[in-house]
Amino acid sequence: MRILWAEAVGSFFLFAAVIGSGILAQGLMAGNVLLGVLAVTAATVMMLQLLVTMLGPVSGAQFNPVVSLVLRLRGASSWGAMLVMIAVQVAAGVAAVICVHAMFEQPLVQVATNARGGLGLMLGEFVATFGLILTVLLTGRHAPQSGATSVALYIGAAILFTSSTCFANPAITIARALTDSFTGIAPAHVPGFIAAQFAGGLAAHWLERMLYPHG
Repeated sequence: MRILWAEAVGSFFLFAAVIGSGILAQGLMAGNVLLGVLAVTAATVMMLQLLVTMLGPVSGAQFNPVVSLVLRLRGASSWGAMLVMIAVQVAAGVAAVICVHAMFEQPLVQVATNARGGLGLMLGEFVATFGLILTVLLTGRHAPQSGATSVALYIGAAILFTSSTCFANPAITIARALTDSFTGIAPAHVPGFIAAQFAGGLAAHWLERMLYPHG
């Protein structure tokens, strides 16, 4: 329960930071999309650094079903515990969306209309998630004390260099389908994003095993 509460709190605040900063920026950017992207990037990087530092010692600060799957493939926990962890991450994401909508006095339940389809965006999600998982695994191997900073810096960079703006997380992808705002994604494009994310994560896991075959 201690681990699940840490994952719930971390996922809630991380997803709230992404969605809330997007709604705030949307109201201020007056058509300047770059301002919106920079606002989301700053909020995400700062919140991620904080949450991984605070909650990493408790749950590993996964906040992401792809991370949870890769850790399971490497022998952590059990399949049942992993599924419960993922359910908590998704539920916390839905709760974050509803809370953010309430804070900004918007309809609590929304359906995103922001189209994010196409092979280019799928490749962007593959690359974003591949890089994230590789950062998690290799930083954990070589410099675990720098995990929070490394992950936050990678996500900040990937938001700015990938075509998809780096969702890199199936749980937040589901959450972002429930907000018709700057950071939303139309539900029809969610499956493609999630498939690309898991493919990127598994590719990173495979590469790390190739680099370090003996554990």
